Amino acid sequence: MRLDSKLHIAVLMGGWANERPVSLMSGKGVADALESRGHKVTRIDMDRTVAAKIAEAAPDVVFNALHGVPGEDGTVQGMLDLMGVPYTHSGLATSVIAIDKELTKQALVPKGIPMPGGRIVKSEELYEKDPLPRPYVLKPVNEGSSVGVAIVTEDGNYGNPIARDAKGPWQEFSELLAEPYIRGRELTTAVIDGPDGPRALTVTELVPKSGFYDFDAKYTDGMTDHVCPAELPENITALCLDLAVRAHKALGCKGTSRTDFRWDDEHGEDGLFVLETNTQPGMTPLSLVPEQARHCGMEYADLVEAIVAEALRTFDSKGGSDGDR
Repeated sequence: MRLDSKLHIAVLMGGWANERPVSLMSGKGVADALESRGHKVTRIDMDRTVAAKIAEAAPDVVFNALHGVPGEDGTVQGMLDLMGVPYTHSGLATSVIAIDKELTKQALVPKGIPMPGGRIVKSEELYEKDPLPRPYVLKPVNEGSSVGVAIVTEDGNYGNPIARDAKGPWQEFSELLAEPYIRGRELTTAVIDGPDGPRALTVTELVPKSGFYDFDAKYTDGMTDHVCPAELPENITALCLDLAVRAHKALGCKGTSRTDFRWDDEHGEDGLFVLETNTQPGMTPLSLVPEQARHCGMEYADLVEAIVAEALRTFDSKGGSDGDR
């Protein structure tokens, strides 16, 4: 789609999270696309003076291209709410819940959305005994892009129990989410909002050439094959699309989201589990939402403008932003 009028759009990117390099790539792509459509763009690298920079720019809308804390956890959303500035993607409450993997489970599982079990553990506990039978997965509660994810296997090199000097997320985070390891295939589905509500695009299967789909595999060219659309039974494709839209709605996502799955193909529909819903999906050349949009006939610039249009619709429908938008 194309926006009806030319706008002044501030693209917020960078920041100081682990995902800063990815955010800078996303922000550059977004800014370039908006400029190609004739919009005035102010590029803002997130720092502690960001509110003053946005106030000085006085944009019509902010495109939030940040990933991780504080751009994805409700902090920036609350600031923009107070400033009365429209912004893309999800609002404060949704962002607070969706970035926290345990809160996400509490929001989605009661809605009938299947997610792995597990529990929060203190990292110190791991040096004494395993929190779950091996194999299991350990991940930070409030990080995205597979930052700090470790798969603990019976014959892995972390030790049994995990050794204090073994490199892993337990050295960086005081608490971790422990989940059972789900064998099988890595799938993901993007959802985009429009005037008629959210719609799921397609399903992509992610096939890392070595190891698992971690941060490096996501953002290093050539390390992961994207099968788009995934070669799946029709019922599994349909279930992924349905669950992605249901998760998007249950969490109150806006603009776009991406829901990640693991599918144990030996168990059919019962083997499909939602891992998380990302409220600020990447917009880099390797990112999954733009790739799925292309498959569905939507150019990158169309996708960017559609996300901006949804931000303005949401802001206008509420008479201004109120945190939950």
